[in-house]
Amino acid sequence: MSDVPGAARGIPDRLGRYAVRRRIGSGGFATVWLAYDEQLDAPVAIKVLADNWTGDHHVRTRFVEEGRFLRRVESPHVVTVYDAGELDDGRPYLVMTYADQGTLADRLQVGGLSVTQSVEVVRQVAEGLQALHDRGVLHRDIKPANVLFRTIEGPAGTRELRALVGDLGLGKALDMSSRLTMIAGTPSFVAPEQALGETPDARADQYSLGVLAFLLLTGRTPYSHASLSAAAAPGPPPGLSSPDRDYPDAVDHVVHRALSLDREHRWPTVNAFADALAGALAAELGESIGAEGHIGPRWLPLDPDLTQPGAAPTMRPVTDSLADPVPPRRTGRRLLATAAALVALGAGGLAGWLLQGPGDDDVPVVDETGQLEVAVPRDWHRAVADSGWRPPTDDEDVVDGDFAALSVGTRGDWNQPDVPAEGVFVGLFPGTELPTLMPQHPECDHADSPVHENADEPSTTVVHTGCPDGVTVERVVQVAGNRLLWIQVRSRERGTAARVLDSVATHGL
Repeated sequence: MSDVPGAARGIPDRLGRYAVRRRIGSGGFATVWLAYDEQLDAPVAIKVLADNWTGDHHVRTRFVEEGRFLRRVESPHVVTVYDAGELDDGRPYLVMTYADQGTLADRLQVGGLSVTQSVEVVRQVAEGLQALHDRGVLHRDIKPANVLFRTIEGPAGTRELRALVGDLGLGKALDMSSRLTMIAGTPSFVAPEQALGETPDARADQYSLGVLAFLLLTGRTPYSHASLSAAAAPGPPPGLSSPDRDYPDAVDHVVHRALSLDREHRWPTVNAFADALAGALAAELGESIGAEGHIGPRWLPLDPDLTQPGAAPTMRPVTDSLADPVPPRRTGRRLLATAAALVALGAGGLAGWLLQGPGDDDVPVVDETGQLEVAVPRDWHRAVADSGWRPPTDDEDVVDGDFAALSVGTRGDWNQPDVPAEGVFVGLFPGTELPTLMPQHPECDHADSPVHENADEPSTTVVHTGCPDGVTVERVVQVAGNRLLWIQVRSRERGTAARVLDSVATHGL
């Protein structure tokens, strides 16, 4: 198979001069393939612009800019771009470092990190960000999925893990940011000034790193924003301490300073923040900081299942090849909770749903555009938001309210992990393929394996159990060729969650 448009529907044999082995990730704008550089005898990652964006000059320019930004930086903690080119169908591609040990998001899905490991991750990510900042580049989307790990050869034949900053799809040159501001980022990690559309600087990346540090140290993010509008005015962050892990006030001070709403009050650099965090925790742990800033001898272990180029570097791949384009749906499609998805809720949930039926007291709720509908228990119908949302996308043409969304719950902040509440969120967002990784819930004890349905309406469903208030279900459905539907249900009872999931319907798509 050659590198032509038709090859994008399966696994191409080659991309340029590189032999392709398999797909390792995809998003709305690009697909990443594991390939082999036969001349240098080494695996590489190749990022290819999605074919449906080839004719969009703005998206194409930003894709190429990512390679240029990365080429400016020579740092062991930033993904390296080795080569760039263009396929026969005109799509540009970037040949980059292959992160054989997956991402931080992968690691967090299978367990938390120790305090020592968390500090080292923050230190290495800060090194990468500082290298970008020193060369006039902002990242603007630091989050677990964009922290990569790769195996490196150490002294005397030893092997160890190294953290790298990757995916500069939202990256901007500092001088460009002063002239062109793009409101984008991941809501729970984005700095308030970036969410507001103000001119960002290096302190916006520091804020995101502060959120990442908070997550690693506590198992939760300080905020769970559903939109960039919410991220624009987050309020003061909570304390880091919990019954399971207590931190001294000095640690709270360090992290909270990085999370200051006023960027003038943050640390002068990301490295200053990482050094202060290591210092505050070194005293608590009774460990000394080495000459290069390392805290303690312990670090993340290698995962032997990930080191071979033939093994999947992501924990939850959706499919082994690109799916065929999904045709638009007919008007009034009801998104049935299929048998497989219901089984994912567990035997108890399935039995409860079969016994309960649709529920006599369920209340139908429709968003203001009439595109989305869901039926919820009557006691959930207390806090309703139906005016749309801004999904986490890097498309600067998307503005608040452009995509239909509906949130219904027992209280307005029902989706906060530390709030005992129930509710459902249903929202449309742009995309041509199901995501490789689903939203995570570190507050829950267990996440079932994803359930994939590829029949009438391709979907991925993940059920989280052992949550503080019952069960949380995440589901993404391909409802049109360029539209995805995100559904999140949080319920005390599995049967109720299944019933609400089954009631979701779309109209006019």
